[in-house]
Amino acid sequence: MDTSNIDTSKPNPARMYDYFLGGKDNFAVDREAAEQVLELVPQIPYLARANRAFLRRALRFLISEGIDQYIDLGTGIPTQGNVNEIVLDAIPDAGIMYVDIDPVVCAHARALTGDRVQVHQADLRDPDAVLAAARQTLDLDRPVGLIAVAVMHFVTDDQEAGAIMAAYRAALAPGSFLVLTHGTDESLDRDTKEGSVGVYEKSTSPVHLRSTAEVARLFEGFTLVEPGVVDLAAWRPDAETHQLDGVYGLGGVGRR
Repeated sequence: MDTSNIDTSKPNPARMYDYFLGGKDNFAVDREAAEQVLELVPQIPYLARANRAFLRRALRFLISEGIDQYIDLGTGIPTQGNVNEIVLDAIPDAGIMYVDIDPVVCAHARALTGDRVQVHQADLRDPDAVLAAARQTLDLDRPVGLIAVAVMHFVTDDQEAGAIMAAYRAALAPGSFLVLTHGTDESLDRDTKEGSVGVYEKSTSPVHLRSTAEVARLFEGFTLVEPGVVDLAAWRPDAETHQLDGVYGLGGVGRR
């Protein structure tokens, strides 16, 4: 990886997540921060895998509903079980757009997906710019699967988070879906929460953990499909689903 134009002075949550998943696209500063989080919340690697497993199950549901267009907000460094792998295996001509603010993430995504996926460098907090790019290759007059997996907890202001999701919702055609996961503090004591959040405050993207009720509010204007906003492992589990001891991540799927 060419590091000449990469800021390695601060840990990056996408690279920390890559480290949690056992990847190699991270730097010493990311590994150091990730290890600090692991000391406080040793379940994090299992949570990262549970998040990927939830995404797989949710995408299979959307595919069964006939969704053949996807916008993935905050894609992160591509890893096994990414949106393009699951969707294109079932729908070879599906339209997919990856969105991430990090140029390293975008470079990796382009290298790994080639011309089968549109990769757009943008801040998900600017829905107008993201949607303008999406309209170049996707038909937003038809249903779309909007993916916001493990990313909205990096929008720390509750009003801003709600406004962002409302802007995307307004642009989606009826029959579209929102797939969203989010970190929660419901199983963390105060010291653990403050310590882990403190690590991210020193990174490029501070984190804001939310309760089930707060995450559910991000689905305003969508009709939640059963079983609603729940622990990641409790959302339509399959034979490969493993339940963690405690709730550290929430997920849900809503229909426009």
